[in-house]
Amino acid sequence: MAFDYDLDFDHINFKENPEKYRVGKGEQGVLLVEPYKSEILPNWRFKTPEIAKESSEKIYEQFLEYKKAEDIVGMDMARKFLQMGYTRSRRYANYKGGKKYGDDGKVNERQIDEEKAESARIFEEKWKLVREDEEYLKQKRRHQEKYG
Repeated sequence: MAFDYDLDFDHINFKENPEKYRVGKGEQGVLLVEPYKSEILPNWRFKTPEIAKESSEKIYEQFLEYKKAEDIVGMDMARKFLQMGYTRSRRYANYKGGKKYGDDGKVNERQIDEEKAESARIFEEKWKLVREDEEYLKQKRRHQEKYG
């Protein structure tokens, strides 16, 4: 089942109501699902490789805490933030200011920023650990089978 953007995100606590959560594709809902957004977002940074390393490690630690608590929603949200760290870093690595499109709607010229590319690599490393974690995959399948 696809991520349901019609839910009342301002009033749902997904820690108390995990049955309402849908995994969706990629990063869907990463900035909507509470209280996880508020727990993880303060740790999400990628400006420099040093900051990305600290950030990705903190988010990975949160993933492990959610895993220990058998909290699939938290685990999946940590995965989404790690994935978003990778994708946003890549965008900034490829396009000055992270702007892929100009005011005219055309794709801007790619300019590789090695520092942002390294930030992306750092996030990708942790994202791979999470998305291939056997317990995460097992709990995710179980959640999807039960709730969609």
